[in-house]
Amino acid sequence: MDDQVTLGDRIEIAGRDGAFAAYIARPEALPAPAVVVLHEVFGVNADIRQHCDELAGQGYLAVASDLFWRLEPGVDLSVTSKPDWDHAMRLYQAFDRDAGARDVADTLMAVAGLAECSGKLALLGYCLGGLMTFIAAQRCRIDAAVAFHGAETEKYLDGADALKAPLLMHLAEEDEFMPKPVQAEITAALADRPNVTVYSYPGQAHAFSRNGGAHYDAAAAALANRRTSEFLQRYLA
Repeated sequence: MDDQVTLGDRIEIAGRDGAFAAYIARPEALPAPAVVVLHEVFGVNADIRQHCDELAGQGYLAVASDLFWRLEPGVDLSVTSKPDWDHAMRLYQAFDRDAGARDVADTLMAVAGLAECSGKLALLGYCLGGLMTFIAAQRCRIDAAVAFHGAETEKYLDGADALKAPLLMHLAEEDEFMPKPVQAEITAALADRPNVTVYSYPGQAHAFSRNGGAHYDAAAAALANRRTSEFLQRYLA
């Protein structure tokens, strides 16, 4: 991770499989509810740090841990670089999701133990992080979860009975990594669950809320972010 940060610092998470770094952004008023942010395939990059800073501005203790630490600690890739995209795809293919879920659980435990945390915990993930949010929400005790366009979520629908916390999902209607039949499968599988809300964004491509991304759409991102803010306020206040 580089030094181009505003609100945040770097902390270390003592995980059961080893120690790994995390970016932390603190709100003005502490202790505060905590949101653990799960990154995309680009690591804890400028976009993820910005999301954490924005969450801190809303009054949350925001922590983004390094899910790729086993493969390559400190990944910080650009969303506009072709070599970085290729690098990110290699990391995605090599990533162990079960090990990643353990790291998420360890991060939640570590954050809950911070004096700065009020005890309320949420997960919020983008892309790979959205998938990991869906997986970890089945395995971890949390108060709320938000998943943005988590490709391959359909592979983990069998575990949906284990979803206890409220879950908010954002899907991009034209997501090139999540075809419409897959989105329909996800929506249908979760339709009868009162604790799950799924929104679809018409005309939007994958990562429409990614700051600086090729598919960024200000209006759709603002809507998704407002819904996320209201959701977190409801369950973490």
